[in-house]
This record gives sequence, C-alpha cells and structure tokens, in this order.
Amino acid sequence: MVKKEVENLAKGPQIQIYILLVFVMLSWGLNVTATKIVVAAFLPVTITALRIFTAAIAVFIILFFLKKIRIPTRSELGYIIIAAFLNVVGHHYFLSLGLAKTSASNGGLILGLGPILTTIAAFFFLKTRITFIQLFGIILGLTGVSFIVLIGQGGISTISIGDVYVFISIFTQAFSFVMIKKISNTLDPRLMTGYMLLIGSGILFLISLIQEPNGLSQLQHGSFGIWVIFLSSAVIATAIGHTIYNYAIGKVGVSEAAIFINLSPFFSLVGAAFILGERITMTQILGFLFIILGVLLGSGALEEFSKHIKKRMNLPYKFKSSI
Repeated sequence: MVKKEVENLAKGPQIQIYILLVFVMLSWGLNVTATKIVVAAFLPVTITALRIFTAAIAVFIILFFLKKIRIPTRSELGYIIIAAFLNVVGHHYFLSLGLAKTSASNGGLILGLGPILTTIAAFFFLKTRITFIQLFGIILGLTGVSFIVLIGQGGISTISIGDVYVFISIFTQAFSFVMIKKISNTLDPRLMTGYMLLIGSGILFLISLIQEPNGLSQLQHGSFGIWVIFLSSAVIATAIGHTIYNYAIGKVGVSEAAIFINLSPFFSLVGAAFILGERITMTQILGFLFIILGVLLGSGALEEFSKHIKKRMNLPYKFKSSI
C-alpha cells in the first residue's frame, strides 16, 4: 500500500509542477549573475527601475490573459504600497547596489537565506510558532552566511559592504512577505505582485533621478547582448518566474514549493563560476551546505513536507515542540 502511494506521488501533473519549479529556481539562480552583469554595464538604480517596470508590464500581460486583473480596494492598496516599498524598492535597491560591490556567488548564497528570514519575520509579526528544529536551522543558516561574509573575506574588519547590502535586500523582502500574507486571502498574490512591481519601479525611478541624474543618458551605450540579458532577467526570471512560483504554491502547497528554493543558491554558484568565471572557494561551499541545511530545517519546509507525505500515506506524525 505504501509503495503504491509513493508511486502515485511521482505521477500525474505534480511532476510537471516540479519541473516548472526547477526551471524557476534555475532562472532565479542565474538571475543573480544576470543582475551582476547588468548593474555593471549601467548605473545600478536606473537600470533596476527600468528592469522592474519591464517585469511589471510582463506580469500584467500575463494576468490579462488569465483574466485576473482588478482594481484593489483601499485597504488592499495600503498593504500593496507597504509591500512595494519593502519587496521592490528596498529589496531591489540594495540588491543592485550590493551586486555592484560583491561577487555574484556571495550574493546568490546570501539570498538563499530568504526562507529563514521569512520564518523570523513571521515569528515576530504574525506570531507564528518556531519549533526547536527550526531554531536550530536558523542558527545553521546564519552560521553559513558568517562563513561566506566573515571568513571568506578574511575577518570582520574586511566585510564587503556589498555583502551587507545583499543581506539587507533579502531581509526587507522577507519582511514584505508578512504584508503579502495579510491580504493573500482577498487579493491574488500574482495580481499583488504586478501592482507591487509597477508602484515600486516608479519609486525606484524617482530615486534614480536624484541619485543618478545621468542614468538615462548612459542607457544608449548598452550592447545588444546586455539588453538581451536585461530582458531575460525582467521577463523570464522576475515576471514569469514569480507567476509560475505562485501558481505552483496553489497546486502543491507552500512547504513542497519552498523546498525547491534550496536549488537557487546552487544555480547562483554555477552561474557565477561558468558565466563570470568567479572562483568558488571551499569556504563558500561550506557556507552553502550550512545555508541549505539551515533553510530546510529553519523554514519548517522539511517538517511540513514530512507531515504532508505521512498524512497522505496515513502514517503517524509526531508533533514537534515549539517556542
């Protein structure tokens, strides 16, 4: 009976969803390298504002064909604006500055902390419980980042400001998920993503006019290859990637979809090594392993996935203590 159930889990449309999730993680991982290339070719805030605006247009085109577009209510709009400041302005502003000052491999690994930081934000602002296993995972994940940021750079006195910016970017994004969670029952997350990208890109553009007054004039110097990378980042990774991921959550659940996030830092390392020629150190590999294990435990994904599988197989699941 158990064997048959396991076989059933590996059949049907779920396999297609899993393949799509691997594709999304590949695009997100390589997007770190793509962003690194783009912000090196143009002024970072200006090109980021344009990239996010392009992604917003692509998302609304997708939503138009899905017939998901509607005007948000006043209360929903308030949450959208707050989330836009955090998820788009804060996240992409600091990410663009950070990747201009650190390696793509370091940036990709630090971004892998997303699920752990989301768990911490939910604990403080949504009052969700954290199990001791999750707490242990959080410690492992932060230890992994310490290996990358501190030991990899030769000590705390030589911390790269780019690494700090990338950490701030993923922290603001994790906090924004709290806002998204609060209205996810009334507003489709895919539609909220579109509005967030549109509002956030406008705010980023205003910031770029002040911080980078010559940003627009420099766009004419971009090569054809750079603009192909730009469009791939905006449309494939940001617009299509987020749309597919949100769709997958509705099909296979948050816990199963979250496990695939662990592939993103791996693809970031691969992209940095093969496309940018960055040297991957043993310190980064050790930090990567700590982060992967930390995310699996700290986000609660492994516990939830185990609980989900055992429930489908009618097996007992032992409740874990929490704090």
